[in-house]
Amino acid sequence: MARKTVEDLFVHELSDVYSAEKQITKALPRMAKAATNPLLAEAFTSHLEETHGQIERIDQLVQLTGLKLKRMKCVAMEGLVEESKELLEEIDKGAVLDAALIGAAQKVEHYEIASYGTLVAMAKHLKLDDAAALLAATLAEEKGADEKLSKIAEQGDNQAATLEK
Repeated sequence: MARKTVEDLFVHELSDVYSAEKQITKALPRMAKAATNPLLAEAFTSHLEETHGQIERIDQLVQLTGLKLKRMKCVAMEGLVEESKELLEEIDKGAVLDAALIGAAQKVEHYEIASYGTLVAMAKHLKLDDAAALLAATLAEEKGADEKLSKIAEQGDNQAATLEK
């Protein structure tokens, strides 16, 4: 489908982020299991629950607007998930892996923050106020997840990683 209008672009971007969220639901349990820091493992687990809610919000948005999502795979998220899998294969469990997982998760969060920020703006432009509100709620959660990861990193995990040899 060609993206000739803002609505076409909105549907494409929404379909893309829907795929991204679905991919994240598969990656987060692996990351939680690999984390040795209990705060990090809990952050991944709680964000998995949030992600399920974010998928439900997109479903609700689709129902409210009557828009139809396209079946597609978010290749950007596919790449980020693949990077996290490589970390799990290449780095032994411990502080270094925890630091790497925080970085990988923050890459995901930043991608999502950019995506949802764009979607909120497009929804407002299209006068889809209810959709904009749903997307803004998810955007706030993604920013919160990013902040939580930063706090965990600042509490010493990355410092511990530099000491571990």
